[in-house]
Amino acid sequence: MAKEEKKNKLNIELPEEMSEGVYSNLAVITHSPTEFVADFIQIMPGMPKAKVRSRVIMTPQHAKRLLKALAGNIQRYEDNHGDISEISGPESIPLAFGGPQGEA
Repeated sequence: MAKEEKKNKLNIELPEEMSEGVYSNLAVITHSPTEFVADFIQIMPGMPKAKVRSRVIMTPQHAKRLLKALAGNIQRYEDNHGDISEISGPESIPLAFGGPQGEA
């Protein structure tokens, strides 16, 4: 490997406690003039409260790079697996998940 390639290589560490990730079925994104805040939320069926599972804060420039990276990955996914269908309207927020409500 050339010196320049070694210089531009970034080693990324993924701690074991983060390796499983977190599940999110809703994202809320807000911004200020200097940063974007993405809250990744998990909504459970029949529950009146939802919990933020992860918050990512980034610069506007990084948010734009993330947008481009997501768009590129979605395009490659759809090229391999077909179109991802979109749900629009109030039913797009999975408040009840369309299934029976539990009782305690």
